[in-house]
Amino acid sequence: MAYKPTELKKGVVIELDGKPYKVLDYSQKVVGRGGSIVNVKVKNLIDGHVVAKTFKGQEGIEPAEVTNRTVQYLYTDGTDYNFMDPDTFEQFQLPADIVEEATGYLKEGENLTLQSFNGNIINVELPKNVYLEVSYSEDIVKGDTSGSVLKNATMETGLIVRVPAFIKVGDIISVDTTTGEYRERKKA
Repeated sequence: MAYKPTELKKGVVIELDGKPYKVLDYSQKVVGRGGSIVNVKVKNLIDGHVVAKTFKGQEGIEPAEVTNRTVQYLYTDGTDYNFMDPDTFEQFQLPADIVEEATGYLKEGENLTLQSFNGNIINVELPKNVYLEVSYSEDIVKGDTSGSVLKNATMETGLIVRVPAFIKVGDIISVDTTTGEYRERKKA
């Protein structure tokens, strides 16, 4: 069943030119005599390119047949990333180019979702936020403890995040996986 342009909301996955795209941004403009124009920004789930598209009136937009599979991240050997299906215990590897955007958020033993299109894995879908432990952060200057002062902190995965001055080594913080920004310190 095809989508109408007005049904394209954030997160909907559609198929354009034989490729899956995820809607990132949506805006609708109503024109004279009840017609409407829908502008969307969509991300190609295969190569990661973001493009703007415009749809008019009652155009039919095909949904993409993307399947999701929950897997557990095991480890990396430097070139490949190793995962396990938690139901069958089957282990498999993915090359770095498929996992690349997610590498800073992957913790051994964590569950995440792999997306497949036409039988090929195309994307690693991360949760909105992940908790990571601070493995290194610079010391702050005494007296400079206002919340607006930011410093770099290296997470246990190697990801570098700008954090408030009060964050120290050993703290566990929430990081937004879409922006890479600090959200909050985990309560003890």
